[in-house]
Amino acid sequence: MFTSRKKRAAGALVIAGALGVVLAGCAGGSAPGEAASTYDPDEKVELDFAFWGNDVRAELYDEAIAAFNEEYPNITVDATFLAWDEYWEKRQTEAAGKDLPDVFQMDMTYVRQYSENGLVLDLTPYLDGVIATDGYEQNVLDIAKVGDATVGMPISTNALGMFENPTLIEEVGVEPFGGGDWDDYDDWLRTAREAAEESGIEAWGASNPTGFIQTFELALRSDGKSLFTEDGEVGFTKEELAEFWDRGVELRDEDVVTPQQRLEELAPMSGFDAAKQLTEITWDNFGAGYLANLGAAYPEVNLVAPPVTEEGAKDLYMKAGMLMSGAATTEHPEAAATFIDFMANSPEVGAIFGTNRGMPASETQRDGIEVDAIAQQILDYEESIADRLGDPPPVPIVGYGSIEAKFKALGQELGFGTVTVDDAVDQLFAEIDVILNQ
Repeated sequence: MFTSRKKRAAGALVIAGALGVVLAGCAGGSAPGEAASTYDPDEKVELDFAFWGNDVRAELYDEAIAAFNEEYPNITVDATFLAWDEYWEKRQTEAAGKDLPDVFQMDMTYVRQYSENGLVLDLTPYLDGVIATDGYEQNVLDIAKVGDATVGMPISTNALGMFENPTLIEEVGVEPFGGGDWDDYDDWLRTAREAAEESGIEAWGASNPTGFIQTFELALRSDGKSLFTEDGEVGFTKEELAEFWDRGVELRDEDVVTPQQRLEELAPMSGFDAAKQLTEITWDNFGAGYLANLGAAYPEVNLVAPPVTEEGAKDLYMKAGMLMSGAATTEHPEAAATFIDFMANSPEVGAIFGTNRGMPASETQRDGIEVDAIAQQILDYEESIADRLGDPPPVPIVGYGSIEAKFKALGQELGFGTVTVDDAVDQLFAEIDVILNQ
């Protein structure tokens, strides 16, 4: 049982290795309105719950589940967590065997894939009843809809940003990046690396920004394009991808970004929260986790806008940071919905998590958070990028998670120099072709 620290049994948090498998076609799920209420509030129920995260998030879920048990003592929640990549490998293994946890954190990357394979519980019958919706804007609720089914409750929203370590920047002896386009940022990375070497400090300006699909998406959105169109077609050319990755190879060869080998040695921490990088481009809710890992030596992080490809472009957007979904095969759908409601709407849960999972999507949960320095930083940041915010991209295609993982893996190979840009481009398009035509 995963309850308060005093009551938590040894091993309740399980970090398990998993082998990735291809997601098999799975049937299941219920159509809107089909779920019959068979829930007995006095019945002893046990739910499995899985989330991605780290020890910091695990402690927060520990507290949140203890609060849930105060109100629902009959529902035991057995929770496990893994880091992002291992988490989705584990979920896909479970999906192939139709054995997903009763409740699990969901990401927009996998929403369509899991819902169209009938793997997730349709929450529609529980809305406005077991699950409160009065704290949500309709457009936020619609994020979690695929067709007529509600396949998860949005827990948070966030946007892409760039974190800075001001203490490390001062130690290195360089000025912070003052904004500008990607060429300006590349020049700053060169300056930062030179200053770090002169100071005798092992540090780089950033990890290679071309290694992640989100920064490629930023470049595409600046030109009015997207990774995939509304019709599920590829939204970019081989030439555009090659140009993007060529830039990263140049940065790698100049040793102005954190070497891939060093990143492997630092894992599971990133170069940024291991205090080897001055900046990191990622989602704006990562601040609390960074501070926890950086420790007292680096007591603050700044959150600023990432470089822009073209001034005036609507390249940024608000994303559902995570959703809470139920398994279509759960034997306790109403208990699962009750737990999802508490994790999505409870002000007490909001107070526990703050912005660890992103800015709460539900107003009732947002009312519970203490606007500490990190929360205020996110609020200020998202207000500052209002002019850069555009419409969100189309709901990711089925198999997008595999494409994202392939992009990351190829970025790592490019970082090691074990693949050429042309070969990497061909491999990614081959992966896309398989997914679009399977």
